[in-house]
This record gives sequence, structure tokens and C-alpha cells, in this order.
Amino acid sequence: MESLRNMLLLQYLINFLEGDFSSRSYFYRETMDWTVIRESSLSMLLCSRRFSYRNLMKDCPSVLCELRQLCTGFGNDLMLPEFSEAKSSKVCDTSLVIASLEAVDNTCTAMQKLMTMIMELDVLKNQADKKGCTTRADGFRTPLLEIILDELLYNNEILSPYLQVFNQPKWKLELILQYLSKYTAKPSVRTRRSSDYTDDPTFGGVLKCLSNGSSLRSIMKKIGAETVQLLLAHAFQAQLALSCKSHSAEDVSKSDGDVVDCSLMEICKHMISAFDGLKKMDEQMDILPTGKEALFVATAILSIKS
Repeated sequence: MESLRNMLLLQYLINFLEGDFSSRSYFYRETMDWTVIRESSLSMLLCSRRFSYRNLMKDCPSVLCELRQLCTGFGNDLMLPEFSEAKSSKVCDTSLVIASLEAVDNTCTAMQKLMTMIMELDVLKNQADKKGCTTRADGFRTPLLEIILDELLYNNEILSPYLQVFNQPKWKLELILQYLSKYTAKPSVRTRRSSDYTDDPTFGGVLKCLSNGSSLRSIMKKIGAETVQLLLAHAFQAQLALSCKSHSAEDVSKSDGDVVDCSLMEICKHMISAFDGLKKMDEQMDILPTGKEALFVATAILSIKS
């Protein structure tokens, strides 16, 4: 029961941190008083010398993937003691198994909540730092998004499961854009080939960059066609989720039936073009299921306008 107790304790702690941080962040946006955020429980915890921030945070992606794998029933090597005991006993304690599965699922949700809060805190701290509001009391730590990115770059095996598990579209999109930017950096010397380069950090800008044959060929050599497919497909899903969230029913009714905005239409076109480019460069390449889903959705969206 120890693992179950630890998961419940973690959920309680994260819920407490969320309640404190959400109210303080709202008050900060109203008053712009950085002291309110500095004195939050989350900020003080991360600044504490007793808290091994980087070591714990870099393990979050792999732990999150393992928990989700366990919850879906595929992690035979990741069994909790409660599960193994229930399977080995003649009389299976069904209630214990159900409770454990529920605890694992809620722990996954809580961990994503914690990671999101820390990344939001990083954004607020960066804004306050630019305004000169931070002091030594705020301490120094690497932004969580950079830690996660480094871990995914180092351990490519967890890239796919992590993108499947992490369901925060805003931060998933930002993570993928930073991942791709590592391999689509602006050329240091401007040449004829790089004269058309535009430093656009958005997903649409990345797709436009990949429409260039040399850029696409370069990134394929560095990370492989499958990884490019995976990143583009999940980025498209996140972009679509954000677009749907930003368009309310009232906005749609005012657009005279124009359900999809122009920027999303352009993204769909460039998305299909990017996959066409991948296929041209590697005719033996198989499109991943996530890629097929993304292409189907992009084609369906474009058909609305036809």
C-alpha cells in the first residue's frame, strides 16, 4: 500500500500548490506585484536548497510515461506491488486494482498540472526579470521547458510516449517548436539559399521553413523522417486544439459560416506540403498512424473551404 499512499500524498501536495499559485497568479496580473508570486508555496519550494529541482524535474517525462504505460496495462515490468499481489493471489482483490489504476491515472494528471504550473511560473519570472522586479531572493534555476527538452533530446526513446501522454496543447506546441528550432536554426551567414529565411517562431513559420527542400533534407538527416513526422503531427494536433479553444460559438456565428480562420488554413496547406516533401525525399518512408491522422484532419479542414 506504500506506493498507493505516496501517489495520493503527491496528488494532495500538487492540489495544494495549485490552489495557492492560481490565486496568487491572478492577483499578480491585477497588481503586477512580484512579491505575491515570490512568496507562493510553489516558488519557495523550487528555491529551497533541500529541493533537488533539476534532478527531480528531468525524471518527470520518463516517470510520466511509465505511469501512463502502467495505467494502460502495457507496462509488465512496471507493476506496482498491489498489482502483482492481486495477480499472484487466487482471489483477486478487484477493488484494490481499480483503486490503484485510478490513483495512477490521477497521479499522471497531477504531474502534468505541476509541470504546467512551473512553466507558467517560469514565464511570469521571466517577465518580472525584464522589468527589474526580481532579486537574489528569487534564486536561479533552469526553466522547466529547457530541462524537458534536453531530456527528450538525450533520450529519444521516450519522445513518442511523452508526446502522447502530455496533453497540454500550449506547452506541447512550445516544446515541439523549441525541439525543431534546434535543427532549423537561422544560418549565421546569409547566402542566396538562406535569403528567403524568415525567423518566425510559430508553427506556421516552422512549416514554411520546412517547405524549403534543403532545410527539410537537413533536418531529416539529423533526426530522421519518423521523428519529423511525429513532431509535426503532434504540433498540428496542439495547434488545432488551441485554435478550437480560441474560437467560441459566438465568434463562429459572426464569421458567416467561415468556421476556420485563414492562418489555420495556411497551416493545413503547409502541413500537407511538408509530408509530401518527406515522401519525395524518401519514397520508402511509411507514414506513421499519427501522421495519417493529422493529414486526414488537415485535408478535411481544407475541404470545408472548397
